[in-house]
Parts: sequence; structure tokens; C-alpha cells
Amino acid sequence: MTLAPRAILVHRRSEYDELVARHGTARQVEFFLAQRGRSLAEVRDRDERLREALRQVAAVIPATWRRGEVERADLSRFAFAPEDVVLVVGQDGLVANVAKYVDGQPVVGFDPEPGRNPGVLVPHAPEAAGAAILRAVHGSCLELTMVEATSDTGESVRALNEVYIGQPGHQSARYELRVGGGSELQSSSGLLVGTGTGATGWLRSAWQERHSLLALPGRADRSLAWFVREAWPSPATGTSLTEGLVARDGALEVVSASDLLVCFGDGIEADALRLAWGQRLTVRVAETTLRLVV
Repeated sequence: MTLAPRAILVHRRSEYDELVARHGTARQVEFFLAQRGRSLAEVRDRDERLREALRQVAAVIPATWRRGEVERADLSRFAFAPEDVVLVVGQDGLVANVAKYVDGQPVVGFDPEPGRNPGVLVPHAPEAAGAAILRAVHGSCLELTMVEATSDTGESVRALNEVYIGQPGHQSARYELRVGGGSELQSSSGLLVGTGTGATGWLRSAWQERHSLLALPGRADRSLAWFVREAWPSPATGTSLTEGLVARDGALEVVSASDLLVCFGDGIEADALRLAWGQRLTVRVAETTLRLVV
């Protein structure tokens, strides 16, 4: 017997919820915000918008479907099933957080605050959730390219936007970079390797800052862009390999020359690969894509 779809509602705690958890009561939150020139009303209004968006989306989930719910902080411990339809209510970044934990399930992004979020990954209004959920069932999805980094021990991390490779603190990262038939020992603030979706975020920041002429990939292009951040020239380290593209069948390799390097995706530092001296990391286009309902 075929299982009915399971709707998984994904969200993160609002700023109001986080402040109450930290300060204990709404009165104490109000006092704390007032000392910083902010009002409780503003924070509560955003909290209510999120709650209303969650209510609107939950209300139109078909009655015959099973349901589940998960907060951002619990994503790494949540088991998504093949029949799930993932309904993300929040900022664009929340969809990126979800992407690394799903494997082919359709993802529908809902924006609770139109005009405040770019809406690239959360293009749907909560009040139009019924039609968006139906499109998920009928396969109206855009296949977004993802990036995958795999260590020589077989551990891997996937990301929708980018992976960062570098020191866990503020020290320089030392490593050998191998890409496109060339190699170079480098000391830098780390590397970014990302997708066309990531080219609207952190990658674009690096691209703009250096006035790069590199043509960044599109969201569905099966290629990656990479940038080395603040490479340091010295007698032992070079700066000739600082940006480029990785084709679908290509790869970028980093061999650690530090006691510890980390690699994490889309800003989730708690879910990082750790590389000791001499360990190798290979970064390439992931086989899995994010199926975003459009």
C-alpha cells in the first residue's frame, strides 16, 4: 500500500521567542529592548506574522496527509522520509538549512514577511499555500544545484549555497589547493566554494569585493564558483590561484597543512567536517539537487 504524503512544516524560533527564553518574561524583554532603542511591539509584530503564516500553511494541508513539524535547531536530528513534502516557513536561509538534510523531496518555501526577505527561495505567499502544495505533488519543481565536500575518510557535507573551508577561529588557514591541473600552497582566511544559488549571497560578496570578471553560474547550472579569501603572499605561499569555476565533472581539492581545518555548509558550523594535518578534502557538484517548488 502506498503511503499518503507527509507534510513536514519547518520553521525557526522567532526573535521574540528567543528573547523570552533568554530573559524570562515579556516585561524583561521590553526593558532589554528599550535600552537598545527598540520596541517590544516591533518584535511581537514579527512573531505574530510568523505564527499567522504557520497557521495559514498548516490549515490547507490535505486532511488525508500525515503531518510533522521540526524547528531549525533540530534539523540534523530529524529523519525525512521519501514521501515527505517539506513546507518551509521563514527566511531564504532556512531553505538552505533544510537542503542539506533532504534527498529529492519537494521543498516549498513560504515568506511570512514579504519585502523583508529577498524571496529567492521562499517565493510563495502563505495565503496561496494550497496551490503551492498541489504544485509540489504534481512535480512543478526547479532542480537547484548543490555542492558536496568529501574528506578522505569518507565523511561528507552538502550545501545549497556554499561550503567554507578554513580555520575554526580567526587564524590563517594553511593548505595546498589543487584545481584545474594546478596546485599551490596557500595561507588565507579560507575558501568559499558554491553554487549559482550561493552566487546571490556570500559568494557574490567575495565576487563584488574583488571586482571579479568571473561569470558566476546560475541556480540550475551544474557548475561551481570558488574564491580564496585574502590569500597571503610569502616565500612559502602563493596567490596565483584565487578564483575560478569547477565544471560538473571537475573537482577542487584541499590538503590540510594545519593542525585543524573545518568545512561546513551554509553557515551551520555545528555540523562541520574536521581535517587534521595531511587530510584531503574533495569538493565537487553534488549528485543530489534541491527540488524547489516554483
